[in-house]
Amino acid sequence: MSTTLRRVAVSALTCGLALSLTACGSGREYTLPKEACGVPLNEKVLEPFLVDGEKFEVKGDSVIETGTETSGRCNLSVDDWFVVSFQVEKVDKIYDPMAPMEEFRFRNRAKIENLPFPGLGAVGDFNSMVSTACSGPTADYLVALVTINLKTGGDVAEHRKSIEAITFDFVPKVKKALDCTA
Repeated sequence: MSTTLRRVAVSALTCGLALSLTACGSGREYTLPKEACGVPLNEKVLEPFLVDGEKFEVKGDSVIETGTETSGRCNLSVDDWFVVSFQVEKVDKIYDPMAPMEEFRFRNRAKIENLPFPGLGAVGDFNSMVSTACSGPTADYLVALVTINLKTGGDVAEHRKSIEAITFDFVPKVKKALDCTA
């Protein structure tokens, strides 16, 4: 094979490979549903954790189902890759996420100072926990846990702010769906 022909073949192969890789990583090919896990979704607060992919899925049950269950867990995933998880537990007292017995849940735990609703909260590098009164027909108190996949990359300090934003959006929606009066 001549040098010129070899260069043309290598160039064509390189271009073909570059085009195929570009097609595979073409961004978000999915749309978010209006509601998941029993509550409306807010794309703006989920945005930092929505990775490129083809298929968005909701795995698990509604976090607000009232049946005999005292807790519900629901995961959001892209192409079978977990991105955000929501868990709600109906409990009989308020649990302080800053208590020593809750430390195991967090990496670099810090108290959430300005919850936009009554309750106690903490945020870590990959999750948050909020305990709040409900005084509704199905629960006296709620514990809400939001967990994200740190493999989405980016700055941990920014993730913590984004986790708080998801939490501040999620908890009031759960309380409303459960008819909480407090």
